This record gives sequence, C-alpha cells and structure tokens, in this order.
Amino acid sequence: MRVTNTATYRNYTSSINNVHANLNKSLNKISSGRQYESAAESPLSYYRGMEIDSQHQEILSKATLLTDVKSRLEQQEKGIYDIQQLLKGAKNDVVLKARTATTDATARETLKADLLQKSQTMVNDLRSQYQDFYVYGGNDVSTPPFSLSSDGMTLTFSHRFPGESDITDFVMKLKPDAADSTKYKFELDTAPSTTPGHTTGTIDKLVQAMSEQGYMDLGYGDIRSRDTLLDTFTGGMNVLTGMNSDTIKSLYPLDPTGAITGPNAATAEETIMKALTDGPLGTVVQSVAALENFHQDGDGDALDDQLERLISEMTVAEHTVSNFYSDLGTKYHTLENTEDRLNTTMDSLKVQYKDIVGADPYESIYEMYNNQYAFNAALQVGSNLMQSSLFDFVR
Repeated sequence: MRVTNTATYRNYTSSINNVHANLNKSLNKISSGRQYESAAESPLSYYRGMEIDSQHQEILSKATLLTDVKSRLEQQEKGIYDIQQLLKGAKNDVVLKARTATTDATARETLKADLLQKSQTMVNDLRSQYQDFYVYGGNDVSTPPFSLSSDGMTLTFSHRFPGESDITDFVMKLKPDAADSTKYKFELDTAPSTTPGHTTGTIDKLVQAMSEQGYMDLGYGDIRSRDTLLDTFTGGMNVLTGMNSDTIKSLYPLDPTGAITGPNAATAEETIMKALTDGPLGTVVQSVAALENFHQDGDGDALDDQLERLISEMTVAEHTVSNFYSDLGTKYHTLENTEDRLNTTMDSLKVQYKDIVGADPYESIYEMYNNQYAFNAALQVGSNLMQSSLFDFVR
C-alpha cells in the first residue's frame, strides 16, 4: 500500500509541476508580449525577433544621443546669435555715436564702457555650458575656454588636449601695428606660463585645437565614410576668427609630430591673428583702443579714420558670424529630419516585431485563465489524494 501511494504522489507532483510551468509561461507571455521564450519553440521567428530587437536598441541609442546633440547645437546657436547681435549693436549704436563724441569726455567714457561690456559678454557667450560641459571647447569639455582682461586687450584661450594633464593657455594681446600706428593686431604671447598646471601654447598647438572635429554617428550619413557624418563641434576660436575646422585643416595640415606643414606654414600665425583681429571680438576691442588713443592725443581725424575702417570690418565680421549661425541652423534642421526618420523606423520595427514574435493579448489571457483553472483543479485533486490513512502510521 505504501509503495502504491509513493508512486501516486510522485506522478502527481510531476503533473502539477507541468501545469504550474504552463501557468508561469502564460503569465510571462502576457507580461513580456513575446510568443516564444526560447529558440526551440520557433527558431526562425525567435532569431528574427532578436535581430529586430538589436536594430531597435541601436536606433533607440542614436535617438537618445541625437536629442542631447540637438540641445548642444541649440546652445551653440544661441551663443553665436548673441555675438552677432552684440556686434551689430557695437557697430550701429556705439561706434557710430563715438564718431560724434570727440568733444564730450563723459560720452566717450560711457561708450568705451559699453564696448568693453559687449566684448566681455561675447567672451561669456563662448563660455556657455550645456549640462556639465563647455559647448565651444571642442574636444575639451571641462575647461572654461576663454577669459578676457578687464581692459579688453588680452584674450586667453585655455584648452586641455587629449592625453595631456596640463592645460595649455594661448595668450593673445592686442597691440599697435608696427607697420601702421593707426591699426592694431593680436599677437600670440609665447612667454612661459607662471600658473601651476598650465603651459604656454604655440601656433602649432593652436592650429591643432582649431582643427578638432566631432563627427558622430547619429543616424545620418554612413559610419564607414567619415565625411558624410555631421561635425557637432564648433570651436570658440573658429567663431572668433571666422575660420572653421575644415578651412584650418586644409590650410595648415599637421605632421605626425604636431607641427604645421605645407606652403602656408610660415604665415599661419600671422593669418590666424589677423583673422582674430578682424573678427567680432577683435573689432570691438579695437574700438575701445581707438577711443583710448583719442583720449590721450585728441586727434579727432585719426579717430574718425579708425572708426570708419572698423565699421567696415565689423560689417564683414557680422557676415562671417552669420555664416556660422546659418551652418548650425542647417545642422539642427538635419538632425530634426533624422530624428523624425528614426522615430518612423522604430515604429516600423515595433510592428514587425509584434507580427513575428508578438503574442496576441486576448489569446494569451484566455490561455492564462485556462492554465489557472487547471492548476487550481490540480491542487484540489492533490488535497483529496494526499490524505493520511492509518496505514501511513504503521511501521
């Protein structure tokens, strides 16, 4: 009798475990939405579903990264637009008034202070941050890229290059042009740095910083062809000089040691410093210097000549800045179109996935209830089957 009971209990236990496994399987089908749990159930459908899931995850990661890049480009756009408006204000509202302020010292000081404020605001725009990194820093997202002295005559560009622990400082000072005393130009100061953890930058390193690019695979272009991808970097020095990274790379290629090569190597520093001098920040601080010189020598004709030249240079600089703004707008629009395409692709993949490995929700619920009833019935059978008898206590 005991042998018979033991065999019966064993068979019952095996049966109820199978019923319980079926119930768990139907519950998992409802929660996951998947028709199959293993490749053995339907190899073709299972592995096709895994392929679609991999494609979906890849597109989802691109879409998430794309949203972040869009926000960064938007921050860059705002900064460049602000610089453009500041330059326009300096030209229309300040410099033009300064030409009529040769007899009013108070008006001159007010205008000079306004110009200095605009130049400082431009530099602050180039220190803009998105989340925890600087959007005009190129590869260096952690170092504040620019600072300007209180008199506007010294611009410092700070950059930490990949693989280097020290920060490289490029100190550029606005000085009178030796060839023409009525003009000014920025010069790269090569004096050794006295700040701990900082080194002095050379023209070769400046070209390297201005050549940095940030091509990213965001669902636009082909990852196998770098030039088809979007460059998401906009360096602050590129904005101030009007020379984008492609222009710098074509004019001043670097050899494996990091030195400038090619026919333009000898004139690289002069060309870049002139572009900085004639750029948005350079023209504004030159106006400050012109007003300061008039305060010292009182030569109204010289002031008129300098400001007339600066107004013309500001017009050109304003156009150059607008090109950067337009380029960023084009990139942003491209990313929006790419985002729409990625969202459409994700919707299509979801439909495909559901058709191939998706479980019908109504069928799954019906199956779950059947398994639930079967499991409850099995428990009821077990409660009646496994009742103790007098023979169970007989030794």
